[in-house]
Amino acid sequence: ALQLVESGGGSVQVGGSLRVSCRASGYLVSAYCMGWFRQAPGKEREGVASIDRYDRTSYADSVKGRFTISRDNAQNTLYLQMNSLKPEDTAMYYCAAVWRSGSCPNLGVQADFAYWGQGTQVTVSS
Repeated sequence: ALQLVESGGGSVQVGGSLRVSCRASGYLVSAYCMGWFRQAPGKEREGVASIDRYDRTSYADSVKGRFTISRDNAQNTLYLQMNSLKPEDTAMYYCAAVWRSGSCPNLGVQADFAYWGQGTQVTVSS
């Protein structure tokens, strides 16, 4: 089965940048739809960004222009570059994957993502 392990979380000040990674094993990430989700304390988990096997990307409105999802097929790793971070970006960030021949599922349909990592914490402080 596809296994996902996130890393790169940490603490950063408002306006700073951070890149989180998700290393996959078992299958090639290039063949999968990959996504980033996050869950803040007391809130439901929400979709952040996704990238399909054709490198088409989708972003939540709250992160458009600040976050970039990318994939390094040689390293079998998914990334989320986060710039201009805000306190409301504080959350546990999870990567997820699902096999799709076409576009990724809507970011709001989390149940369509079959594989999940354990998460990495991102904290933005003022």
